[in-house]
Amino acid sequence: MLLYIAGNRKSVVIHVPYRLRKSFKKIHVRLVRELEKKFSGKDVVLIATRSILKPPKKGSAVVRPRSRTLTAVHDAILEGVVFPAEIVGKRVRYRLDCSKIIKIFLDPKELNNTEYKLETFSGVYHKLCGKDVVFEYPVTESAQVFTAFEEIFMHKTSSFTPRELFVKKILSSGVA
Repeated sequence: MLLYIAGNRKSVVIHVPYRLRKSFKKIHVRLVRELEKKFSGKDVVLIATRSILKPPKKGSAVVRPRSRTLTAVHDAILEGVVFPAEIVGKRVRYRLDCSKIIKIFLDPKELNNTEYKLETFSGVYHKLCGKDVVFEYPVTESAQVFTAFEEIFMHKTSSFTPRELFVKKILSSGVA
């Protein structure tokens, strides 16, 4: 399936049979790289074909498996869309007009491999599931500390607290 993503990008979505998903995950990175070379200028996404069963009628003895519920299938599709990266966090933001935006935080280890595909991921997931999703990388504590130190160093006035002066002295001496 060929999808047109915002920003003049194109993506190719390939549906893999559910029973073959584990074997495809083993070769996923190489396969996607080779297919992206073949389809130049297009991002390739591999997704396992999954089915959603409707809830059983009242009083029936049939039990629907958890993996066939709408929520489970949408979560599995989300995992499949971003596969080389892992999802480390999920937040749901409710707007004033009662619409929802789901913020997905990806593992920063795969930043180099997936950063240019974030718009593709959100476009593909929106097309498949109809939900608005924003993909981001979480801000780590070390990055927050670094920006705090950066603000201290960029601050030009002499109204530093003794602690800030001590930290500045240690960092400028090269001990840390």
